[in-house]
Amino acid sequence: MPDIDSLPPGSFCWPELATTDQKSAVAFYKDLFGWTVNEQPIGPTETYSMFQVRGREAAAAYTMRPEELQHGVPPHWNSYVAVTSADEAAKKAQELGGTVLAPPFDVMDVGRMAVLQDPTGAVFQVWQPKKHSGARVVGEPGTLTWTELATNDTKKAEQFYTKLFGWKSKVGNDVGMEYTEFSVNGAPGAGMMDTKHLGPNSNMPPNWTPYFQVKDVDASAAKAKELGAKLFVPPSDIPKVGRFAVVQDPQGAVFAIFKPADRVQ
Repeated sequence: MPDIDSLPPGSFCWPELATTDQKSAVAFYKDLFGWTVNEQPIGPTETYSMFQVRGREAAAAYTMRPEELQHGVPPHWNSYVAVTSADEAAKKAQELGGTVLAPPFDVMDVGRMAVLQDPTGAVFQVWQPKKHSGARVVGEPGTLTWTELATNDTKKAEQFYTKLFGWKSKVGNDVGMEYTEFSVNGAPGAGMMDTKHLGPNSNMPPNWTPYFQVKDVDASAAKAKELGAKLFVPPSDIPKVGRFAVVQDPQGAVFAIFKPADRVQ
């Protein structure tokens, strides 16, 4: 499946793990997804772990900052959306009722970013690429395949994101509950559900979760458990869509694994 060098503005372009134990987390994901790692120095003692599939960047991990920990932020996956201007996106997000948690700043010569929070409370990043465009491989095991928002106000979130990124939304009930699909340039790439459908986790604050493609959801879920992870949602079928599971890694970050349904010829 395709190697890519850039993704269109409005696309989720980069999943990034913020963790409390970078060495252990890197070992976990290497074992689970078969990722190779390219460690990039980002300071006197710190590194940015670039996860690769066939030598092409797929995701990354870094150690959480002390200020994040002081605010009680748990380990999590950051979800970056490609934009033509981080400054314009941050300004527009604020106008639409969002909050700028970190104003636009340059990340050396690789890009410019901002950390934003939608009006319902979910946090995401915008990325204006320079030297680094984001994920350079998609559509195969070990790569980002979907990004999903769980929120307690789907109408407010839908208005915010469609106006901010120009996403087109489509609401359906094909998966047994109301589910919103967001498309960029006609290509579906993200989804949204109400947190009330999360059962025992329905009081979870609004958040974005990355889905990584795997060859076999059951085998990957079993392997994740062997490696010390917990299953939030055991392997489950989504009729005509595929099979998925939701996993919490040993440090506490939540992500999902997914295998698309075989297409009927």
